[in-house]
Amino acid sequence: MSKWFSEEHEWVEMLNDDIVRIGITDYAQQELGDIVFVESPEVDDSITSNESMGTIESVKTVSDIYAPLSGIVVRVNEKLEDEPELVNTNSEDEGWLIEMKITDREELNDLLDEETYKKHIEDEGD
Repeated sequence: MSKWFSEEHEWVEMLNDDIVRIGITDYAQQELGDIVFVESPEVDDSITSNESMGTIESVKTVSDIYAPLSGIVVRVNEKLEDEPELVNTNSEDEGWLIEMKITDREELNDLLDEETYKKHIEDEGD
C-alpha cells in the first residue's frame, strides 16, 4: 500500500476508498526521542486538516500532532494508552495513531509522496 506524507511528519495510508490510517513518521519519532504519552482524538471527533489533533509527549518535549487531512475519527489505536513506546519501535505500522473517514479527497493532493518527503527531510536538515 502506498503512503503519503505531510511536511509536519505525519503519514497517511489508504485502507479503502475513504478510510485512512494516520501516524507519525519514523523521522519524527527519532527527533522526539522516547515517547511516554500519546493524546489522540476520540472516535467520532471531527478533525480539520492542518489543525492539531492531539499531542505526543516524549522525555524531551510535548509536540502537537497536525491532521494531514480533514475527516471523522472512526478508530483510535488503543494499544498506545498502555504502550506509547510502539510509536518509537514501529511508528509506521503498529504505532499508528488514528483511522478516519476523510471528508475531502482533494486534500490528498497536498500531501507528499515518499520520494518528495525524503527530500523534504534532507532539506530540513540543511
